[in-house]
Amino acid sequence: MAPAQFTIKVGTRRSALALKQVELVTAELKQAHPHVDFTVHPISVQGDRDKTTPLPDLGKGLWTSELEAQLESGGVDMVVHCLKDMPTTLPAGCALGCITRREDPRDVVIFRRPDAHTRLADLPAGAVVGTSSVRRAAQLRRAYPRLAFRDVRGNIDTRIRKLDDPDGPFDCIILAAAGLLRMDFGTRIAQFLDSATDGGGMLHAVGQGALCLEVRDGDERTLALLKSIEHTPTMMACYAERSLMRTLEGGCSVPIGVETAWVGGEDEAEEEDQPPKKTLLRIRAIVVSVDGKDAVESERTEEVASLAQADSLGKKIAQDLVEKGAQKILDVINQVRDTSSLAAVKVGDV
Repeated sequence: MAPAQFTIKVGTRRSALALKQVELVTAELKQAHPHVDFTVHPISVQGDRDKTTPLPDLGKGLWTSELEAQLESGGVDMVVHCLKDMPTTLPAGCALGCITRREDPRDVVIFRRPDAHTRLADLPAGAVVGTSSVRRAAQLRRAYPRLAFRDVRGNIDTRIRKLDDPDGPFDCIILAAAGLLRMDFGTRIAQFLDSATDGGGMLHAVGQGALCLEVRDGDERTLALLKSIEHTPTMMACYAERSLMRTLEGGCSVPIGVETAWVGGEDEAEEEDQPPKKTLLRIRAIVVSVDGKDAVESERTEEVASLAQADSLGKKIAQDLVEKGAQKILDVINQVRDTSSLAAVKVGDV
């Protein structure tokens, strides 16, 4: 007998990128569960409505609170998020259902004049870099103190239009590779900024490149559906990253960068949809002062075969950072937040 037909309501933001992401996720779910009708319910959120306020000033939950309210009330059955937008502590009644296979997590550069510049090192002193991320600006200030940084808001296409405006202020903008690739803007990428790339040296945001599905705590039927698209290596790596941030009590207005990779052990599985056989997880992390002048870095590699072990690894590297002096940097940032008339540290705070 064929499984009974039923409907699952999927919540998402209204932005073009969010709609593309939910399209990718529901396509996988429909393939695995053809008897289920997955219907998409776009929801307006604070981060999309307010186009002018710097992102850190909008506080925690700017991308998630309204979606979670719909989840808790039964308006939707699951919500698709960019994992990097998710607070590390979820509200009561909500649970992280699964994390799917990660897209490229690196940060990248797009230039207004790609014919003249292919690397940040090519830019002259005073050139303006557009980013809404305090983390990106802090790390780049450390590597390129001669450059200037300015906040830029909007969807991917909006930011690219602002960059391409011949009368605009930006010489380049920094974005996540994952969003550009999902929206077919990959050809605009001029430079990747990971730790292994010459001239890069920047660690990405916690959870960057990964999509997650949030569900009501205890909704076993929905959780069972998500098992088909769960990617265990991504989930364990992201659990370690989120544990690091949770332990440091960081958020979008704190310059914490991270990079995880599965290393050692056997070669990756032959089948693309199978998790790699590598069991050693390497995590690199950095905490940087907003002006880029002070930084603390750490790296650990450990055997990780469960979410509990991933969580433990994240806590350990957070403690390593604190012992090396990260708390002093975080205390200064928190003091600025406590005494400022604004809610959080911004890209322009130097």
